[in-house]
Amino acid sequence: MATCRVSVLSLTFCTSFDVRVRSDNLNTSFTGNRSEPVARSARHRLFPRVASRRSRVRAVQATYDYDLVIIGAGVGGHGAALHARSRGLKTAVLTGGDAGGTCVNRGCVPSKALLAAAGKVRELRTVERLQAMGISVRGQVDYDRQAVSNHANSLASRVRGNLVQSLRGLGVDVLDARGALVAPQKVELLKPRERTGERVVTARDVVIATGSVPAVPPGIQVDGKTVFTSDDALKLEWVPEWIAIIGSGYIGLEFSDVYTALGSEVTFIEAAPKLMPSFDAEISRYAERLLISPRPVDAYTGVLATKVVPGIPGQKPVHIELVNAETKAPVEVLQVDAALVATGRRPYTDGLGLEKLGVRLNKGFVPVDDHMRVLDETGAPIEHLYCIGDANGKLMLAHAASAQGISVVEHIAGNTSYRLRMECIPAACFTHPEISMVGFTEEQARAIAERERFELGKALGHFRANSKALAENHAEGIAKVLFRKDTGELLGMHIIGMHAADLIHEAANAMQTGIPVHKLAFAVHTHPTLSEICDEAFKAAAGMAAH
Repeated sequence: MATCRVSVLSLTFCTSFDVRVRSDNLNTSFTGNRSEPVARSARHRLFPRVASRRSRVRAVQATYDYDLVIIGAGVGGHGAALHARSRGLKTAVLTGGDAGGTCVNRGCVPSKALLAAAGKVRELRTVERLQAMGISVRGQVDYDRQAVSNHANSLASRVRGNLVQSLRGLGVDVLDARGALVAPQKVELLKPRERTGERVVTARDVVIATGSVPAVPPGIQVDGKTVFTSDDALKLEWVPEWIAIIGSGYIGLEFSDVYTALGSEVTFIEAAPKLMPSFDAEISRYAERLLISPRPVDAYTGVLATKVVPGIPGQKPVHIELVNAETKAPVEVLQVDAALVATGRRPYTDGLGLEKLGVRLNKGFVPVDDHMRVLDETGAPIEHLYCIGDANGKLMLAHAASAQGISVVEHIAGNTSYRLRMECIPAACFTHPEISMVGFTEEQARAIAERERFELGKALGHFRANSKALAENHAEGIAKVLFRKDTGELLGMHIIGMHAADLIHEAANAMQTGIPVHKLAFAVHTHPTLSEICDEAFKAAAGMAAH
């Protein structure tokens, strides 16, 4: 199997959900017999020592209140709890009064509901595209702002309820309390919005999964009405005529998609020299052509918003002072109807008591090792204490938090050989069209190839050559594969186009399992489907013709 050693420097939820990756080394080796039959003992080969761990669990339950206590009930805590129950661990989850966390309540779930509604509005208003398919829409396409908002909120409520029910249905104790660490295996239960302790519970192992909150730079005053973060934007209390979006990453792009579909003009304010700085450069160029140029969007790049003063809807504009990001010289003063602050997220780790355990936080992030064990100030792991998700800053994505939670439970269960490969976790931006990626950008891959002296391969699949995309009249976009020419190891894939977020998993799974491109090229794809775009790219990488 191909292996990669990667240091993920940072990834922010808003200013771009930025992923900045540094590869210290990239070694390739394919080992193991992939045709090996599954023996009766396969479960114990895949999850070594699980049986012995369970016998230990029975022995310690008289000593500890729980086998596992999880502080935080977002997607990460939920994933960890479900896997813990499948391993037979007595588990409790502390919701902190926020079951579902950011993803369900203020992030992934409601934002996708808004994007879905806005996407329908955009589609029905794109007269030329519909006419090309023989469809005409009579009358004006309109929307009910409150109904769109209700759609997002009701979806969040439904998913939150399902999340709690799934935990309780599996026998997880769901406690409406916050947690503060008294010791690595002792957690004080606090009322969600108070600092008064109710009681202390003990656990064989403890997982911190407290997530993150929006980060607001100095000088920006947030009032939740005219200057707001993504948390408030998801309420869609009004649709401003002109909105400035500070930050052009994933969340900034997604809200630009929503607001322009609903009739707003958008101005991006980006500190980097170009828009979408964390994206693959070629994909960024496509995104500007598809998501920026045809829409009422303009942008300032290389500038900082050093002062933002709220206004009054319909009466007083928002005041924004811009300076050059390098020289700090004044650039311009903007007056807009509203401003969305999409400048990243910071970990929600206040009040956990980690400092008392000898943990030195890095800008609020909890230091962890590859098994997500919390590290003390000397760099040594604190036994029985783990941290997953946004709070450790490794990869601030909901599904990454869930995957980290599963890896922690595997480690607790005795499977110390398992290590989650962070570089194989995909990400997506749910604009119209979508953008998705996994692994390295082309710029990063070229730097690695030069340093390690191998030839980088690049191959493309095109939406314009795909029958399903043509039938849908959405033939814009590409799928790009990056690979080692000597071994065929897949180093990354980037897609912009219809349903890109769904298509990326073929590459992500191939990277995780170590399947080289010359084997992927022989996989069979249903015709006609969008998946054939990936097939075209894989075949091109292997020197085969797809058409």
